[in-house]
Amino acid sequence: MLKRQNSIKLVLAVSLMAALWGCGSQPTPQVAKPVQVNTGSLASVQQAPSFYLDAASKTTDGESRQRLLLQAAHAYLNTNQIKAAAEILTSLKGKLVAKDELLAEHVFLQAKVFEHKQMLADALATLQYQSSWRLADWQWRNYYQMRASIYAKTKRTVEQVRELCQLSRYLSDAEVQNLNSTIWNSLNSLQEDTLEYYVAKGGEPVYLGWLRLAYLAKHYAVDPSSLVSQLGHWQSSNPSHPAAMTLPEDLQHALSTKPYHPQHIAVLLPLSGERANVAVPLKQGLIASYLDEPDADVELRFYDTANGAATAYQTAVSEGADFIIGPLLQNEVEQVSQLFAQPAVATLAANGTTAPVATNAPVINKRPPELFLNNADQLTGAADQFYFALSPVQEAADAAQRMYQDGIELPLLLASNDNIGRRMAESFSLTWQKLTDKPAEIHYYDNEKMRETVQQALGVDQSEARIDEIKKLLSNQIKADFRSRRDIDAIYMISSAHDLTLLKPFIDVNFSVFAEPAKLYTSSRARQDDSRQAVQELNNITISDIPWLMQATGNSSNLAALWPTWGNPQKRLYAMGYDSLQLVNKLAQMRAFPGYQFSGRTGLLSVDKDGVINRQLKWGYYRHGILQQN
Repeated sequence: MLKRQNSIKLVLAVSLMAALWGCGSQPTPQVAKPVQVNTGSLASVQQAPSFYLDAASKTTDGESRQRLLLQAAHAYLNTNQIKAAAEILTSLKGKLVAKDELLAEHVFLQAKVFEHKQMLADALATLQYQSSWRLADWQWRNYYQMRASIYAKTKRTVEQVRELCQLSRYLSDAEVQNLNSTIWNSLNSLQEDTLEYYVAKGGEPVYLGWLRLAYLAKHYAVDPSSLVSQLGHWQSSNPSHPAAMTLPEDLQHALSTKPYHPQHIAVLLPLSGERANVAVPLKQGLIASYLDEPDADVELRFYDTANGAATAYQTAVSEGADFIIGPLLQNEVEQVSQLFAQPAVATLAANGTTAPVATNAPVINKRPPELFLNNADQLTGAADQFYFALSPVQEAADAAQRMYQDGIELPLLLASNDNIGRRMAESFSLTWQKLTDKPAEIHYYDNEKMRETVQQALGVDQSEARIDEIKKLLSNQIKADFRSRRDIDAIYMISSAHDLTLLKPFIDVNFSVFAEPAKLYTSSRARQDDSRQAVQELNNITISDIPWLMQATGNSSNLAALWPTWGNPQKRLYAMGYDSLQLVNKLAQMRAFPGYQFSGRTGLLSVDKDGVINRQLKWGYYRHGILQQN
C-alpha cells in the first residue's frame, strides 16, 4: 500500500512538473550538462510505471518528458492502476507538443481508461483519430483493433466488421487470412434482412464486398445454381477483394452440396392410440404446407407408428420413400436409429474362430435422408439425418443469448424443481458461461415453498433477519423496510403458465423500494392462451415464443376457426409440421453452410454440425395485460 501511495505522489509531482514546463519561459538549468534519457518507443511499454516516471523527472526535453509520461500511463493501465493512469493523462491534456504520434497516443490511452471502466460508449466517442494525422502502422493497427473490440463487446457486429476491414491494411498476409475468417464468421451470425439493409447503405469497397457476399450466400444458399451465377457476378465486380480468389471454406462446401429433391416423402406419426392427439396438429400443419406448394411434384404419404416405428419405417422404404419425416416420439426415434446400427463385433469361439453376434434389429445399409421430429440422446452423426424439436432446452439457451444481447450482466434464474425446470436451467447456465465465462445463479422452487425461495434468492430473508435482531436489541417500535439485492439485473423465470401467475407477484413484493427492479424474462411454457391474455399480473414480463404466435395473421385466424379448442401447444405443433415440409429441400445447404438461416413459423432456423435444427425465437412483452411483440 505504501509503495502505491509513493507512486501516486510521484505521478502528482511529475504532473505538476509537466504543467510548469508548458507555462512561460524556463529558467536556465543549473547543471552544465543535461541528463540524457533513452525514451524508447511508444509502441513498446515493458517497464514498470516507476521506471518511466523516474526517467521523466530527469529529462530536460519537453517532448521526451511527455513521451515518458504517456509510457508511464500505459504501464499503469497494463497493471490495472486506472486512477494513476487517468491522472497523468489529465495533466497532459491540452499541453502536448504538436506531434501526431503523441496526440494519437494520448487519445488512445484516454479511450483505454474508459474501456477499463466499462464506459464503452465514452471509449468509442474518445477514440477518434484525425485523418490528417501521419502515424506509424502500429498506431493505426492498435486504433482499429481497439474499435473493433469495443464494437464486439457492444454486440454491434456490422460496425465491428467495418473496423476489421480497415485493420486488414496493417496486417501481414498470414494475419489477414485469420482476420478474414473472423470477418466471415461474424457476418454469418447476421440475418439476411440485416445484411440487405447495410448493403443498401453503402460503404468502403472491401467492407461492402464482404456484406454483399454474405447476403448472396444466405439469399441463394438453397439454390446452388443461382448461387454460382451470383458469385460469378460478385467476383467480377470485386476482383481485388480478399475473398474473390478464395471463397470461404463453408461457402465452397455449400456450392458443392446437392439439395434434396425427393419425389416420395413418408411421414411417420402415431396416427392412432393414446398419442394420436399429439400427432393431429403436426399432420394438419404438414398438409397445409403441402397445399401451399401446389406445383411441387411430390407425393406425401402418412404411416402410423402405433404398431412400431421400425415397422412403419421399413414399409415406407419398401414403398419407395426417398425422404422421411418422423417419427415423433423420442423412443421411436431411438427405435428407428437402431435400424442403422452396424452388426456387433464378432465374438471369439472356443476353437479360436470368430462368429458374428446375432442381432434382433435388421440393418439397413442404404437409407433415405430423414428429418426426425424429436431429439435423440445419442446423435448418429450421419450426414443425412436431422433432428427437429420444439425443445425447451433450446429455448433456454436462446434466452441466454437474448439476455446477453440485451446487455444483462448478472441474471438470476428461478426454476421449477422438476426435470424440465432443471434441464432448462442447466442449458441456460451452460450457454451463459460460454458467453461470459461465468455460470448463472440458479434457485429451484417447489410450489409449497415458492415464496421462501424467492425471498432467499433476492436476499430478503437475510435483510428481515437483521431487522428482527435490531428490534430485539433496541425496540420493537422501530420501523424499517427490508432491502433486496441490488446486484442482479434480470430474472429468468422457468415455470408453467399457472406457476407464473404466483411467482411474478412474489417477485414484485420482494423487491425493496431501494433497489432498481430487475428485468423479467420467461419462456413460452409460461405463455397464457389467447383467451387469458388480459392478465395484469404479467405486466412487464418479456417472453419468448415462435414467430407465428407473436403476430396475428390470416392463417392463424383461420386455424382458430377450424380448431377452436386448440391452445398454444397445439398451434406450435401445427407450425412445426408446416416448417418440417418447408425445410426438406433446404436441409443439405443449411448443414453445409452454417450461416444459412431459414425464417420459419417456429423460429429463425439453422442446422449445426450434428444435424440438430436450432431455433431463434421471437420475443414479446406484456403491457396492460396484453402480450405485444417486441
